[in-house]
Amino acid sequence: MPKDASVEDIKKAYRRLVRKYHPDANPGNKDAEQKFKEVAEAYEVLSDSQKRAQYDQFGTVGDMPGAGSGGFPFGEAGDMGDVFGDLFETMFGGGFGGFGGRRAANAPRRGADLEMEIVLTLEEAYRGVTRKIEIPRWQSCERCGGTGAEPGSSPRTCPTCGGRGQVEQRQKTPFGEFVSVNTCPQCQGRGKVIEKPCSRCGGSGRYRDRRAVEVKIPPGVDRGTRLRIAGEGEAGLNGGPPGDLFLIISVKADPRFRREGDHLHVEVHVAFPQAALGCEIRVPTLEGLQNLDVPSGTQPGTILRVKGKGMPRLAAGGRMGDLYVHIAVDVPVNLTEKQKALLAGLAKEMDVSVKESQGLLDKLKGFFGA
Repeated sequence: MPKDASVEDIKKAYRRLVRKYHPDANPGNKDAEQKFKEVAEAYEVLSDSQKRAQYDQFGTVGDMPGAGSGGFPFGEAGDMGDVFGDLFETMFGGGFGGFGGRRAANAPRRGADLEMEIVLTLEEAYRGVTRKIEIPRWQSCERCGGTGAEPGSSPRTCPTCGGRGQVEQRQKTPFGEFVSVNTCPQCQGRGKVIEKPCSRCGGSGRYRDRRAVEVKIPPGVDRGTRLRIAGEGEAGLNGGPPGDLFLIISVKADPRFRREGDHLHVEVHVAFPQAALGCEIRVPTLEGLQNLDVPSGTQPGTILRVKGKGMPRLAAGGRMGDLYVHIAVDVPVNLTEKQKALLAGLAKEMDVSVKESQGLLDKLKGFFGA
């Protein structure tokens, strides 16, 4: 049935299917009952010039501006094309022009997208890196230029379908003449036949290969970041554009730093006197060691911030996260007798009790000749 089928032709097809799927003729048959409803809904569109024009243009009815209030009970609007495609094939024996008909097999088709995981160290994620990767994919055949024909020859128009990729079969019935449209059996819908297939791709116009691609990964990427490399996916069909390559980033755990978004965390140990009296220490960053002041009286677990020494913020114009330094205070072990005596003197001065304090204080006097 052509796209410009008359209202009378549509009515004839509708009456035929109504008789076929009517519940009275199919008692207890749920599939026939559903088909009966679908036929009625399809006829509502095809018999209404406004709805028919809308579906022809947008591929849906009910949710588009200017549509009637009825809509279609087939789920989401995007699902209607498949329902109509199957329904019109049932009604008319093939695709119904612009109403849900299948796309011609020789139409250009975009290549499939590809995904690949790439593993980085924290330093690589910090600085950004250029990597050369190999992608297994279908790509356009350079030997034949994607035509599928051996160089020196060229595809010719299919004599069976005249280049349309489809063939029509007309059938006269008591209800009128019907035309079914099917994929051409000789060219499989391409509209062209290849007499001398390309020796490189076997006539398909593309072949499976590994392609080396150099990709630039920007600073600041994190685990799960998805980078799109345009045009590096599978080759398209029939002259269609290639798909895209998506790189899924994974970042290895670092033995020094713990990452939280754009910020880094590191643990640094200081001795008890350093924490008590204050000191200057060297802390690691991804740019090397940096001086950090530890104030007197710093308690275990204190967190000191080093501004701008975290990770770059992806696509944020050079802005940086921060580095958080977690202070761990080491309690001295394996003390010498002199060190013990000194601590005992400190304990007495602070008026706190310790074991064997008197004996240690006597030793302290000996050390200093008191």
